[in-house]
Amino acid sequence: MSKKYIANIVPLNDEFIGTKAHGKAEFEETDDELKIKIEMFDTPANTQHWEHFHGFPDGNDAQIATMDQDKNHDGLVDLPETESVSGTTMVPFDNAPHHMNVPNDNYPVSDADGHFEYEITVPLKELQAKFKEVFGSDDLELDKRVIYIHGVAKDLKLPDTVAGVVGKYDTHVTLPIATGKIELA
Repeated sequence: MSKKYIANIVPLNDEFIGTKAHGKAEFEETDDELKIKIEMFDTPANTQHWEHFHGFPDGNDAQIATMDQDKNHDGLVDLPETESVSGTTMVPFDNAPHHMNVPNDNYPVSDADGHFEYEITVPLKELQAKFKEVFGSDDLELDKRVIYIHGVAKDLKLPDTVAGVVGKYDTHVTLPIATGKIELA
């Protein structure tokens, strides 16, 4: 038996970054696999885009961030500001989601038009085991998660108030540009 989920991905921080990133994510979970397909349009061009699902380890229902989460009033919702409504970064949509290694350079890169497609089939048991190791439960609870797409051009001048440095990756990499609620299809 399979379960299908979708997320309509809408722009975030578009007023500042000058593009309205949007798209769609589809997930199909079977006994053995999780198939993930994400297509994005109008993202910052020629840029690597981190993408993940976020949520609360305790199973609370995550919601997408809006400009209401801009607590420091700098005109941007940065990664830490999303946490109150969206929870923490959980599973990356990179070349190996089941390893749950978030900071890396193996995420999709948009083309000159700001378009990219991401498609992967993940071994579900491996992902669930790693998820349980990190978050204490092997239930991904996709319908309680939100997806974020991150990343702006390195030459975009961001205010000093923008937070979200992860290891060697600065706020240009982690700034959310789009988000969507994952729902059962």
